[in-house]
Amino acid sequence: MEAVPARVRAYVACVVVAALFCLRPLPELRTPWWVIALLAALYAGCEQIAGTRFAGTFYPVLLAGAFLLPPPAAALVAVPGALVSGVAERPVALRRLWRAAQLAVTVWAAARVHWSLGGRDAVVASDFRHALLPAGTAVLVFCLVLTVLDGGILALAERVPSRRAWRGLFPRSLAPVAVHGLVGLMMAVLWRSEYGPAAALLVILPMGVSWWAFAQYHRERAAHQATIRALVQAVGIKDGYTRGHGERVGQASMMIARELGLDDDRVEVLRFAGILHDVGKLGVPTRLLRKDGPLTVEERRVIELHPEYGHEIVRGIGFLGEARAAVLHHHERMDGTGYPYGLAGTQIPESARVVAVADAFDAMTSTRSYSRARPVPAALNELERCAGTHFDPAMVTALVRIVSRSGWRPAVTADESGPRPDRPPRPRAPGRRGAHR
Repeated sequence: MEAVPARVRAYVACVVVAALFCLRPLPELRTPWWVIALLAALYAGCEQIAGTRFAGTFYPVLLAGAFLLPPPAAALVAVPGALVSGVAERPVALRRLWRAAQLAVTVWAAARVHWSLGGRDAVVASDFRHALLPAGTAVLVFCLVLTVLDGGILALAERVPSRRAWRGLFPRSLAPVAVHGLVGLMMAVLWRSEYGPAAALLVILPMGVSWWAFAQYHRERAAHQATIRALVQAVGIKDGYTRGHGERVGQASMMIARELGLDDDRVEVLRFAGILHDVGKLGVPTRLLRKDGPLTVEERRVIELHPEYGHEIVRGIGFLGEARAAVLHHHERMDGTGYPYGLAGTQIPESARVVAVADAFDAMTSTRSYSRARPVPAALNELERCAGTHFDPAMVTALVRIVSRSGWRPAVTADESGPRPDRPPRPRAPGRRGAHR
């Protein structure tokens, strides 16, 4: 088990104690065990099918329990499913215990408020209209308690500053929890109606299917991200600058794409293109990538093979789409003097024209062992000077606009703190062929 800070263990222990308090049975409130068991099994099954790792927690069953059952019984519904839910990171046991305790406290608080406002009477009477106010208030409490506890674990475990740990958690959670709450209320009202539990279970079926589809989308997206990370890490082992450079080029490419008004799917693909544009350097000898001095003509020819190497690496990765063309053509130039094929103008794929501008911009604004970073305004001026000959003017204009509005913070990696004292900085201008590697 990985070491967990004492403050985190103490926080989890406090929430577990609170959960045990919430779970204590109340003699005056008797609930049929089959109802608790059925809801608990339904919740656990939904968690297993959807997968909490990818789609979050499936709240309608928990909220239906809060509307149907006394607070201790409602809290108990969450525990079995949380204890068997999927956990992506270690320590698994502690994370499951934390989730079970967090949900037990949260559901108990929502059920308690719902009970106090007379919501249970409206549900028993199958009066949906009068059940809305107590249920809505319970949903607000559910969301509030959940985000308060989440913020606490962020502040302690992730070292997020207190002023930021809770910022935005409640507004982001409220809309999805409200939708889940409405479904949970429909379940509860139908459960108590003449149609019985079978009708209540039918309500959750469409949402369960959509939740499962949502989980599949997140699984696929997670697989894509894992592929990107593996390639980036492989390049980073050979050349630390290339790794950081790729991440920054991905960010700049995404900014240009958004400024151009491209749809979200293309924006994401262009981010991938920027991140992976130099993946072909895996095929370049490490000594050339790390060489501080000028490259010979033969060495430069080897370096200039990296777009073709990169295309060979990524051409079988279907989800990259037009990013594969950007990997191959990001060193082409509008006047046809680039490489590897000397394409000109609109012969160069749009994705490559975006990445070319982002690549040159980051190369000029980043410090390496043999060259100092240029100020951002100077780099933008250089791009504008070369627009039309080396770079697509539309892409340059988009970058200038977005940087003028949002700014840019050029990054310096650990091994790029400045020029070596025994070697004067060598200027890099994108107007010279192969000026940045």
